[in-house]
Order: sequence, then C-alpha cells, then structure tokens
Amino acid sequence: MDKIAIERLNLHYGDSHILKDVSMAIAGRGATAIIGPSGCGKSTLLKSLNRMTDLIPRRRISGRVTLDGEDVYGAMDVNLLRKRVGMVFQRPNPFPMSVYDNVAFGPRTHGLRSRPKLDAIVEKALRDAAIWGELGDRLRKSALSLSGGQQQRLCIARALAAEPEVLLMDEPTSALDPISTAKVEDLVSRLKTEYSIIIVTHNMQQAARVSDTTAFFLLGEMVEHGETADLFSAPRDRRTEDYITGRFG
Repeated sequence: MDKIAIERLNLHYGDSHILKDVSMAIAGRGATAIIGPSGCGKSTLLKSLNRMTDLIPRRRISGRVTLDGEDVYGAMDVNLLRKRVGMVFQRPNPFPMSVYDNVAFGPRTHGLRSRPKLDAIVEKALRDAAIWGELGDRLRKSALSLSGGQQQRLCIARALAAEPEVLLMDEPTSALDPISTAKVEDLVSRLKTEYSIIIVTHNMQQAARVSDTTAFFLLGEMVEHGETADLFSAPRDRRTEDYITGRFG
C-alpha cells in the first residue's frame, strides 16, 4: 500500500482554483520532488497533506487524501495527523527558546514529561539531523543565536523528534548558503531511507540529486510524475521538457 494516495484533489481559495484534479501516490520510503514555476500549487499541495490549508479562509476542497489508507479529511484527528506528517518550511523558524526546548517541544506537547526520555529524544533527533556534533554542547543556548543553516537543521530535528512517518519540506534550502544547502541535501539523502519525504524545490539540480521520483506541476495541474532519472532524461510532456531545459515561459 502507498503511504499517501492523492485522488482527484481539487482545492479552491475563494474563486481561485489552486489545485486541479491532482492524483498521485507517494511511497512509504524515498524522496519525491515537486517542481514547477512559482504559483503552480506546489506549496499548497504540501499543506493539503497535513491540513494546514484548513487555516485559510474560504478554502474548499474535494477529492481524497489518504495516509495508510485512512482519509485525512475524514475522522482523523488533526493533531495526530500533524504528528505523523511533519513539515519543514522555506525559512528556518526556530522558536525563541533554547536548542533543547525547540527539539523537546513536540514530545512535550504530546504529554511526555520524563526528563531521561526527553534527553534521549533530543539527542537522537539532533543526531538524525546531523547536527549533534555542532550543538551537543550548546543545548541551553538560544536557537536564535545559530546560523541560518544550523537553524534549518534544528527545525528538521524538531520535526523528527515527533517521530513522523512523512516529512514535508517546502524549499528547505532556498534561504541557505551553498555549504548549508549541501548539508541539508546530504541529510535528505540519508533520511529518505527511513521516511517518506516530499520536497518542493525550484532547483532542478537539487531535485535530480536527492529525489527518487519527481512530479512537475503547472497552473495547478500535475503534468507528469515518474522516476526522477526518467523524467529528467526523457520527459513525456513537452511542457516538462521546456521547464527542465530552461525554455519554459
């Protein structure tokens, strides 16, 4: 069974039709890249998967999104959904608190109070995010004092601490320098062996480096979705080819 199945998903904000009859499946492990020009619905698709679009006024949605076969928009508890489907945003957004408290925030929210267990979760999450070596002796420091790249990896650790099954990443390196970008890409390549990762990116080279499958979106429609190597070397749709080769627009 696919981890996430999207079936004929349509989403409107007021009179604007943002996602148009989108259907695709996401595997239980691996990385899927979502590419396409600005305003084509990529980020909206991500936010629809953990119901962050619920917060937008005049939002209307039809179709189905299932997680392990369960309808996300049915009786599923939204807090549980967002624990299972974590998200990392375009710009680092650490909370104005210590490194430790940032990572422990999710487990505490879900009722965990044991200090030894929290300590173990914080260390594991920071190790999984490949930043324990840099922050292991700075747990009481303010997260706001970290560099941009460190803040983003801390935000990834914060998401991992909730033990998600799916990790959504909305252009996670667009605000980072090349060295920090490379570290995050290495992290994605490692984490995709354990998680289902869906990453929105404008960077074609990044999509080719980190993803197993890629979906190209245009004007709210999914034009094509397939193995990354195949889509980049022999796209089936001329619009995909034009976008990848820079002839688009």
